[in-house]
Amino acid sequence: MRKVGVIAISDSPGIRETFSDPIYLLVSGFGSGLVRKAPGTCGSLAALLPFLLLTQFPPWLYLTCVAIAFLSGIFICGVAVKRLKVKDPSWIVWDEFVGLWITLFLMPQGWHYLLLGFLLFRFFDILKPWPVNYFDRNLDGGLGIMMDDAAAGVYAFTVLQLTASGVHLFL
Repeated sequence: MRKVGVIAISDSPGIRETFSDPIYLLVSGFGSGLVRKAPGTCGSLAALLPFLLLTQFPPWLYLTCVAIAFLSGIFICGVAVKRLKVKDPSWIVWDEFVGLWITLFLMPQGWHYLLLGFLLFRFFDILKPWPVNYFDRNLDGGLGIMMDDAAAGVYAFTVLQLTASGVHLFL
């Protein structure tokens, strides 16, 4: 929501518009970002479904798909914010999809690693340590939307991999 004078205006398209427009459908994480409470978390949860498909691919194809999703995210998120004249509305969650997929790349087997990766990504996405916060504050448009979550994904990926390596050293 944003205020124009005393009138509150929604910064998201309606459900009908979202599901009839391919750009809005993708940037909203197939509608998952339209949830009013914790849209980033809902988007991250929704990203787990396509992640299950990505895990079937060899690492090179997984990374290729994530790179394509990142680059297309710059474009589609840029189009969405330009249309609505807002910087980074919470209902845009395509960046959460890509950030979580970065986090879970080469994830060890086990639901506990999936849960840990999810929690780590949400932690770094919310906390926004440097350079995540730099990207969030200083980059505009689709690149700004995508870069902070990609950086949070790299942080979470690193901690997840280090944790998994440490756990295996003691087993």
